Amino acid sequence: MHKNSEMAFIAVFAMLFALMPIVAVGQSFPERAVRMVVPFPAGGGTDFIGRTVGQKLGEIWGKPVVMDNRPGATTVLGTDLVAKALPDGYTLLVTPVPFSIVPNLKSRLPYDPLKDFERIALYNTAPLVFLVNPIVPAKNVKELIALARSKPDVLNFGTSGTGSSNHFAGELFKSMARVKIVHVPYKGSPPVLVDLVGGHIDIAVTTLTSAINLIKSGKVRSIAVTGLERSFSMPEIPTLNESGLKGFQAVAWNGLSAPARTSREIIDKINADVARVLRLPDVINRFQGEGADPAPMTALQFDAFVRNEIQKWGKVAQLAGIQPE
Repeated sequence: MHKNSEMAFIAVFAMLFALMPIVAVGQSFPERAVRMVVPFPAGGGTDFIGRTVGQKLGEIWGKPVVMDNRPGATTVLGTDLVAKALPDGYTLLVTPVPFSIVPNLKSRLPYDPLKDFERIALYNTAPLVFLVNPIVPAKNVKELIALARSKPDVLNFGTSGTGSSNHFAGELFKSMARVKIVHVPYKGSPPVLVDLVGGHIDIAVTTLTSAINLIKSGKVRSIAVTGLERSFSMPEIPTLNESGLKGFQAVAWNGLSAPARTSREIIDKINADVARVLRLPDVINRFQGEGADPAPMTALQFDAFVRNEIQKWGKVAQLAGIQPE
């Protein structure tokens, strides 16, 4: 064999040999139980979504998917645990919307939300809803904006707490609508709705799921939902996007992330399997029963989505004067 040909053959063989373990990793994953860390207590919306997908992935893989609830420090505790885990695909983070908000609330994080994680897949989006007490003389977004502009710093809006996605949605509304309304933080959504029904606050920004029964009973009036498109759960409610605030989007969401340097083959395999799960009719029904819409994306699309969310909420935090602690 000619020397040059021999060297070329050796180079090609070496390249193929080097690729074999990578391909094998993607094809054989997982070979044991996979742990999915949920940075919230059991029983909440993120936990429900995570367990629903985790159970189905376990059935596809034929290996256990163990849900590990690690609440604390506004999701930082569980998130940091995954950031420091081995990048082998066996410790993953069920990633909720606070992942993109917390960097604007805390000046020092033990992890970098962009550099220390690989984005795998988006599970769902879930619109929030703007509600008013029926005595508030506004039946749509246009009327609510006009009312707020006529009474700067008089109307108020309640949310589940400072720094919540609901709070940031309200701040985004203030910015885009150019209105001055006062934020009233609560500890969770239930007391917000109690005070809205009681007439103690004018506006509430909350999850659509928590408010559906009150909307149907007429005890509160829905103004608009916060997704770019109308919700499957209550398609009769318009969006802020179609009601004059073009491009308004402030949705709760959940996805799946891995520690940085996890192999692309493992990420792509999990992404494909998640997409398969999100197409299952029973999963779609369970999601929509919770006011959540399945939202499959490629890993690259999810990465772009998260980066955009972090940037968007950073701008909102600056406009609202929210200083990291």
